[in-house]
Amino acid sequence: MIPEAPDKVAVVSDKAGLAALVDRLRQAEWVALDTEFMRERTYFPQLCLIQVATADELACIDPLACEDLTPLAPLLADTSVIKVFHAASQDLEVLYQAVGEMPRPVFDTQVAAALLGHADQIGYARLVEDVLGVRLEKAHSRTDWSRRPLSADEIDYAADDVRYLTGAYTALRDELEARGRLAWLAPEFEAMTDPVRYTPDPDNAWRRVKGVRKLRAGQQRALAQLAAWRERTAVDSDRPRGWIIKDDVLVDLARRRPRDAGELARVRGLADATRRKQEAAILACIAAAADEPSEALIGPGQPLDADGQALVDLLTCGLKARAAEAEISAGALATRKDLESLVSGERDLPILRGWRRAAAGERLLALLEGRALLRADGNSVVLEEVPAS
Repeated sequence: MIPEAPDKVAVVSDKAGLAALVDRLRQAEWVALDTEFMRERTYFPQLCLIQVATADELACIDPLACEDLTPLAPLLADTSVIKVFHAASQDLEVLYQAVGEMPRPVFDTQVAAALLGHADQIGYARLVEDVLGVRLEKAHSRTDWSRRPLSADEIDYAADDVRYLTGAYTALRDELEARGRLAWLAPEFEAMTDPVRYTPDPDNAWRRVKGVRKLRAGQQRALAQLAAWRERTAVDSDRPRGWIIKDDVLVDLARRRPRDAGELARVRGLADATRRKQEAAILACIAAAADEPSEALIGPGQPLDADGQALVDLLTCGLKARAAEAEISAGALATRKDLESLVSGERDLPILRGWRRAAAGERLLALLEGRALLRADGNSVVLEEVPAS
């Protein structure tokens, strides 16, 4: 039987009330959680609301009123209580930064749904409609959650994000268990709760910038220095990276590597105010990169020729065939980039590890190596081993 959270929403707005709520929640086997936050004008997400639900409790925690969220830490750290999210990564980040405790263990209904044939990265509203037959309202989807007071309708709208998550979770969990797939998720959910994923890393900030493969070795080194400086500046000022310098301008700076104020002034897209304020820092980054080793940080990557792309198309067809047969979203198994890497000879890939290898990877490898074939079967495509001669 699918549980339903209570209709009435409790609003928790002080430390004592939060502590009492946490004591009750820790008696449950699982707790559904969601957050509302703002980060349009900041580097770090600004937590505005926390929604929680069990089969017996439905509440919204107001962090702006509570101020001290330390009573929430024991719940997040309690390994006997499963924390259920939908599309968990941003919620995990904001809770970890606000409370200082990583929620563990977790269950992500978006990831789980893909293993049962739902669309890859399915939205919460679509999942609730598909699994529970409930169509959610979207009237307050653009609410400024930092504004106070929140209306009763806004609170109720926010509570819907966990009110129906309880039923979706139990339905997905039971079906996964019935199909023998529940254990498949454990490694992915464990990886989600690694704090390193949510900790600023200036030294690797260059990996977020598009276009790095198109740069030469020295330019890549300049981009790494510039990206690290921008990340530290964004963290220190709590401002979005793009407010410091946009990605395309950062790449252009790395490509041109201006050596003085005159050359810097000729870089398009660099606002005069930013140039005047950050001139010394930008030029210092470029100078520092010039003293580094000449090796590239990352290779340009060799594009596949026509035959290679045809093999990727073949594997794509095989992937879809296996996904349909196993009733798993193809996107949850592999991306086209994964298949291109497979054709290029790489073997340390998600599709060749764990449950993905068992579900599709082994067959795709066999197809690539001529040990399997695709055939039409009515309106379907079947991926099967080559018959023994």
